[in-house]
Amino acid sequence: MAQLATTELLLLLAVVTTVWAARHRTELLNVCMDAKHHKEKPSPEDELHEQCSPWKKNSCCFANTSREAHKDISYLYRFNWDHCGQMAPACKQHFIQDTCLYECSPNLGPWIQQVNQSWRKERILNVPLCKEDCQQWWEDCRTSYTCKSNWHKGWNWSSGFNKCPAGATCHTFETYFPTPAALCEGIWSHSYKLSNYSRGSGRCIQMWFDPAQGNPNEEVARFYALAMSAGALRHGIEPLLLSLVLMLQLWLLG
Repeated sequence: MAQLATTELLLLLAVVTTVWAARHRTELLNVCMDAKHHKEKPSPEDELHEQCSPWKKNSCCFANTSREAHKDISYLYRFNWDHCGQMAPACKQHFIQDTCLYECSPNLGPWIQQVNQSWRKERILNVPLCKEDCQQWWEDCRTSYTCKSNWHKGWNWSSGFNKCPAGATCHTFETYFPTPAALCEGIWSHSYKLSNYSRGSGRCIQMWFDPAQGNPNEEVARFYALAMSAGALRHGIEPLLLSLVLMLQLWLLG
């Protein structure tokens, strides 16, 4: 009887471990955020517009969302890129690409966090952005102008789109963002984190990629999902294992 109980408990532990890990790994891969314009699940979207087109084979955004991502003060968020005069076209391309990544990518699952906001229930946090993407973003925007170092909050929306708040002054990006890390990490409340890894390493998310070569962010998401699942197992399964051991001891004593 004791041997049978031991076998059953060990089998239960194996099943629980497998199911627990699989459930969390699945939730981290090929998923869309619960946010303002995202699909419920990723799917092909053949008509994605221009800079969003790399995600057309598997996308969390609709075609109309991709078109709006390329417009100034679009219906997506009514955000005015030119709040301190005209933004340089090379700079604006990075913000369009940033929007496409945020709206369209199904490979951000490992960094999705729940939030209590009126316009979304989830956000991304500390996505490891490849260092070249961050560096080029900063280089192309350093001479454009802005009045804030955190674009997520603190704007004057009285006109229906964002304006600089009272007392804020327009200076170059380099003034508000003295380093690439300051830009990539600070501008959207740490949605991104500057990675030490390079494009093609399989360890950082690429904002820009050639879809003819496949989507490199799929491999990156798998790597971090596996690492996070392993870490969660270490912290989550040990209490379960202790409980099962105690059950086994009580069974044997009985």
